[in-house]
Amino acid sequence: MQILLSGLLMFNLLCFLLFAWDKRKAQRGQRRIAETTLHLATLPGAAPGAWAAMWLLHHKNRKAAFWSVTLLLTLLQGMVLYWTWPSFG
Repeated sequence: MQILLSGLLMFNLLCFLLFAWDKRKAQRGQRRIAETTLHLATLPGAAPGAWAAMWLLHHKNRKAAFWSVTLLLTLLQGMVLYWTWPSFG
């Protein structure tokens, strides 16, 4: 269980840092990280990291399409957690 939680923490931290790097590139007018890459980084249980970056860094929070895909990924992760949680107890 501790390994799983450590892995989730690592994925969330990496996702947050990827969003922060993209934000930095945007501010400098550099080539950006593809939205697909940001969504793929969110996929392995890193929705909290993505939401934290969107909220704290004010990054990608005006794009309704991006926001809705992130919400969909969050709901998907919630469903997976709901269905797999009993097996961890």
